[in-house]
Amino acid sequence: MDISIFAALAEPNRLRIVELLREGPLTVGDIAERIGLRQPQASKHLRVLSEAGLVEAHAQANKRFYRLRPEPFQEMEVWLESCRRVWDERFDRLDDYLKELQSKERNQ
Repeated sequence: MDISIFAALAEPNRLRIVELLREGPLTVGDIAERIGLRQPQASKHLRVLSEAGLVEAHAQANKRFYRLRPEPFQEMEVWLESCRRVWDERFDRLDDYLKELQSKERNQ
């Protein structure tokens, strides 16, 4: 898992941009307007998201439309699922240990 993805998403405005792009492709002007940023600020955030591999731009006529790339989010999902499995196993072992302690207390 590339740490730059999490660094890019840690900034609130970039996370808001990702949330907007979940609905579909948008121009930088549309993004800036909906979030309440100036266009240069939105462009800087989009550059960071692009460098992290989270978004890509496609030109249509004289506009550039930004959209989410699915691959990084699929990688995150796989990574999060592996973390979830580890924690489930640890909680199961803790649960077994607590039951064992309760059983010993009852038998005393």
